[in-house]
Amino acid sequence: MATTRRSNSEVEFHGDHDHHELLLLPPLCEKIPVKNTLNKAINLTTLLLLISILLYRLLHLSEHGYPWLFAFLSESWFTFDFLLSLNTKWTPLDFKTHPQTLLQRVKRDEVPAVDMFVTTADVGLEPPIMTINTVLSLMAVEYPPHKLACYVSDDGCSPIILYSLIHAFQYARIWIPFCKKYGIQVRAPFRYFSNDDAVLPTAQHRGVKGNYNFAQFQREWKNMKEEYGKLKEKIEKVVNGTVPFDCSGEYADFAYAHKNDHSSIIKVIWENKENDPNSLPHLVYVSREKRPATPHHYKAGAMNVLTRVSGVMTNAPFMLNVDCDMFVNNPNVILYAMCSFLGLNPRDSAFVQFPQVFYNELKDDPFGNQMVVSFEIIGRGMAGIQGLVYAGTGCFHRRKVIYNFDLDNADIKGKELLVDENETTTFGNSKELMESVAKTCTEPVVLYGKNNIDTIISSHHHQDLSTMVQAAHQVARCDYEHGTTWGAKVGWKYGSMTEDVLTGMQIHAMGLKSVSCMPNPPGFMGIVPTSGPTSMTQVKRWVTGLLQILFSRNSPIFATLHSKLQFRQCLIYTWILIWGLRSIPTLCYAILPAYCIITNSSYLPKVNEPAMLLFLAQFVIENMETYHFYRKYGQSFIAWWNNLKMAKINATTSLLFGVVSFPLKLLGISEIVFEVTQKESDDKTRSSSTTQGTENSKDKEVVNAGRFTFDDSALFVPPTTLLFVEVAGLGLSMWEGGRDEVGLGEYLASFWVVMCFWPFVRGLFGKGKYGIPLSTLLKSFCFSFICVHLCRYASVLG
Repeated sequence: MATTRRSNSEVEFHGDHDHHELLLLPPLCEKIPVKNTLNKAINLTTLLLLISILLYRLLHLSEHGYPWLFAFLSESWFTFDFLLSLNTKWTPLDFKTHPQTLLQRVKRDEVPAVDMFVTTADVGLEPPIMTINTVLSLMAVEYPPHKLACYVSDDGCSPIILYSLIHAFQYARIWIPFCKKYGIQVRAPFRYFSNDDAVLPTAQHRGVKGNYNFAQFQREWKNMKEEYGKLKEKIEKVVNGTVPFDCSGEYADFAYAHKNDHSSIIKVIWENKENDPNSLPHLVYVSREKRPATPHHYKAGAMNVLTRVSGVMTNAPFMLNVDCDMFVNNPNVILYAMCSFLGLNPRDSAFVQFPQVFYNELKDDPFGNQMVVSFEIIGRGMAGIQGLVYAGTGCFHRRKVIYNFDLDNADIKGKELLVDENETTTFGNSKELMESVAKTCTEPVVLYGKNNIDTIISSHHHQDLSTMVQAAHQVARCDYEHGTTWGAKVGWKYGSMTEDVLTGMQIHAMGLKSVSCMPNPPGFMGIVPTSGPTSMTQVKRWVTGLLQILFSRNSPIFATLHSKLQFRQCLIYTWILIWGLRSIPTLCYAILPAYCIITNSSYLPKVNEPAMLLFLAQFVIENMETYHFYRKYGQSFIAWWNNLKMAKINATTSLLFGVVSFPLKLLGISEIVFEVTQKESDDKTRSSSTTQGTENSKDKEVVNAGRFTFDDSALFVPPTTLLFVEVAGLGLSMWEGGRDEVGLGEYLASFWVVMCFWPFVRGLFGKGKYGIPLSTLLKSFCFSFICVHLCRYASVLG
């Protein structure tokens, strides 16, 4: 439910305390080590069991055949993987920030400026109504508006995005004052108006300061909702083609533009020319130039253009980037980030990453992609070394760091740039950009430590953005980066589809650290895929991008040997980058039970052998520890089970295909394509569920929410084949008998695999999108038939 709370969202800047009062204030940001003695003991026990199993395998390897060898190789990988994860979880750390301390120590006009970036790439996959909600929530944050500028990157070059932004800004003129007047907590309209009960005074105005006329609030609330409905209707009519769109006048630049072939388009939708603290933040539309013959480097290229355009226009010392589907959920989010930046040594706060939290999450995480427990455990563990990895959205950056300046000598480098006007090999040939880079480096932003009362916080802003549009067009050209170090040393890094991980790693390789910020309520909320195919497409892209980093000159191993990446942080990045490679031993281990049943062999000790206790203890302890964490962080048993089985399913689908596509690209057989994830706005979801026509259809949608869906993608062939092979093994065992070498362990393991792939069992009998397509079933049946006969042939040869 949307809430209105003045106590949490209203900010009052003081900054006039004397020295004694400042000393009594808590620090802006604290590092709090997390005790985990019991978890360490359990992890060491698990590691000991894994090593004992490997030793047992080695001692008896000569007595068994190929199943024993493949089991040993798979378990060796699992042990190596667990050892890397153990490093990640060994020294957890929490950061605690105190925004009220910042408000009391710093005057309103002394806070640093922030440039906010919103990226969207496809108007078909990323609904414009979603983008404008993100923009409205950013512009409405509790921060001096004359210190903010919002840049929207439209990489699809759609006039509909510009149209939506222009009309959204008109709505912002009434929406933002309303939010600040009544202390609205959630400032994305589609979320705030998602429940009409939010207007009730008992739920809506508890804790509001001062006197207010509730009848007046009801009238304003109703007006806000009606105006938002009109705004949404205007945008939907243009998107659906109900109203023809005329590319003339303000939209003439789009008349002959194509998605990947057009000149740069930059529009200043709103400019706070007077730097009025009671006005609205700057709002700028940016669509960079694209030409078919010039690589555009996907999102990393768009981010670098935004960095340069904002550099010549507003040049704020801090930058925030969010995806178009990630709105501000906590209006104080910038204050939290500034506490981390200004309360810690700059070298300890190169960037501030907020966790990804989702508002459309389904109950019990049916697709295992909400990462609640993973972030709680792994996120805190990373924070205790060099910091959390950059997740690509919900992250604040220091502009100096993005410019690749070491924070220890940035001032010196800035002065060198001011002197050397011919320096173009690094940042390009824009004089305006070079001047802004030099000023960014020479202007200090200092305020950290509890006893430090210096507030030397400044930022460089041009007074008139419209006069800088021509300079912005120059740095947004597709050939501007030729002969420069953009994408290599400066800006977001090229060379991987997971540009966020690569960029974050390069920052850590400078010897800098990052901060994880987890306020309550969460700072940002976004969208998680709510169907099987969409989720798998996203994971496949991640895996391929991570492998691009691992097998390149950007490998964390080289960053440790030749740069300042700490060894333990190197292990963290290595563990993340090899994520996709886990698919091979997982698939091998999953097919071993069926192979052994078919060939009358074994890969596990017999039940009456003492060694079986090693395998049983390791299985139970590892799963019970994971389940304990799920309960600790408020997740259910079903959520634990869903994540466990989805790990197996992903290993045989998206992870496997991501691994296979990488060498095909290296060999030139295929090209790696950046696939934008389909995003569905909450408005669209709710409207579709309310227009089914009958109560029965609505109930059916509710019942099927979170149910696995299928399409004719090749992704579903391997797990379906695996399921057929497991069933064939069990069936042959019952039909033929005579499996004297097969123990109870193999039968239980085969049954376990079938249970982990239960969504595919349901898919065999499902209909429509909930059933596995006939083409996939036929392919899988043929492959499983071949596999079974190969196994029987291998058994005869053995």
